[in-house]
Amino acid sequence: MPDDPLSTTFGALADPTRRAILARLADGAATVNELAEPFDISLQAISKHLKVLERAGLITRGRDAQYRPCHLRAGPLKDVTAWLERYRSFWEESFGQLDEYLIELQERQRNNDIESQ
Repeated sequence: MPDDPLSTTFGALADPTRRAILARLADGAATVNELAEPFDISLQAISKHLKVLERAGLITRGRDAQYRPCHLRAGPLKDVTAWLERYRSFWEESFGQLDEYLIELQERQRNNDIESQ
């Protein structure tokens, strides 16, 4: 597992099952059994996913007698968002250029249609 927190978070988010678990926990706390319900994998496999999420700081596990709910801890997602935000201007510029190109293509097509009539 990488040492820097951002890499650890991205590593945890790389798996679709773990992302689905986080999405479920965004709706509220859940036990391991509740988190395992939608998946066709063993409880042991879910526990391994939870350990990865816990190591990345994305979830915490509580304890209330026999009930051990997992909770979403969104702090590391804020760091991911901040990192991705640095690339927003790049994407906005690229989409702007694509918009200009598409408008140019539409004008050419319109001119070709007028000339062919």
